[in-house]
Amino acid sequence: MINVVSPMQHGFDPERLQRINRLMQRYVAAGKLAGMVTLVARHGQVVHFECHGHADLAAQTPMQPDTLFRIYSMTKPITGAALMICLEEGWFNVTDPVSRYLPAFGKVKVWEGEGKLVDPVRPITIQDLYRHTSGLTYGGLHGSHPVSQLYVAAKVGDPQQTTAVFADTIATMPLRFQPGTTWHYSMGMDVLGRLIELFSGQSFGQFLQERIFDPLGMSDTSFRLDPAKQARLATLYQVSEGDPPLAPVPALSNDYGPDVAFESGGGGLLSTMSDYYRFAQCLLNGGMLDGQRILGRKSVEFMRSNALTPEQMPVAFEGSEPFTGFGYGVCVKIMQDPAAGGWMGSPGDFGWGGYAETYHFIDPVEELIGITMAQCIPSMHYPIRKEFRTAVYQALI
Repeated sequence: MINVVSPMQHGFDPERLQRINRLMQRYVAAGKLAGMVTLVARHGQVVHFECHGHADLAAQTPMQPDTLFRIYSMTKPITGAALMICLEEGWFNVTDPVSRYLPAFGKVKVWEGEGKLVDPVRPITIQDLYRHTSGLTYGGLHGSHPVSQLYVAAKVGDPQQTTAVFADTIATMPLRFQPGTTWHYSMGMDVLGRLIELFSGQSFGQFLQERIFDPLGMSDTSFRLDPAKQARLATLYQVSEGDPPLAPVPALSNDYGPDVAFESGGGGLLSTMSDYYRFAQCLLNGGMLDGQRILGRKSVEFMRSNALTPEQMPVAFEGSEPFTGFGYGVCVKIMQDPAAGGWMGSPGDFGWGGYAETYHFIDPVEELIGITMAQCIPSMHYPIRKEFRTAVYQALI
């Protein structure tokens, strides 16, 4: 149970903080989002924790503090933390070629247009995987490109394939770009999941459970849905051009079921607001929460440091407006210049979002965390992330 304390004690104007509620209520009232949960914490204390709208519109099930969400790409920072644990234990160096541990990547080719394949100028490194400069891609997300179509045809990331099968399959796909040249959103974090299995001798899920979830008390975070918790899972909606503006996404037979084999480091976890807040607070604390240390302080600093060169930037989804003013570290986006991109915040704040409109940021300068969780695809159809940040920061006094 999350205890909410007085905002005034931690530098927030309570009335100005209510603007978060009014912002979310506008989205719900307009039918743009079914519902969401929002949280703001400062100095290790929660000053705002609210549930808005519904987890399921048809059943009129209200959002609850323990509602379960498909966090999709908000899995990535957790994978980044797991990778840093392995780095601390000396299993690899970040500049190591991936092929040292996954030999199939030693034969990878690079797409050069019109079906022409060439050798990579240099090997893919582990650093390339976590900062999205590997040349790997996503299948459906960049579906119009021939390489993405190859991913789809090969069923890269199929839930019924193990993490090992996934890694072997993606290694046969050509790269979109030469390694190290371009920031390009990809399934690199899923390959990290397989590497963590090899380093630890455990399944990726077991490693996360023992090294992150259990120590931090994240009892609802998993790759598979406990049948006893089914009623707590929010319905997934998709933006519709019709009336109403939301349409429920049909349930999938493999939607976090017990037979899911692929433990996706890039987007496979379910979680709750309470669980993810505990993870975020651990990172803000420098790797420790409630006496449990999962990472060293310098490891977290490394994780939240920009790893991109100017030539590899900007951070941008293909065909979309770039995230001007941001860099990228170990599976997290990092604020460098708030004014440049129009995102209120602090230099050095970091975090990431998920495909169904989950989002978080962690601000070491202000000792501040902000998290929103909804279930609507695609993410960023509405500017709610930027608006949420503004609503949080404008309330500081």
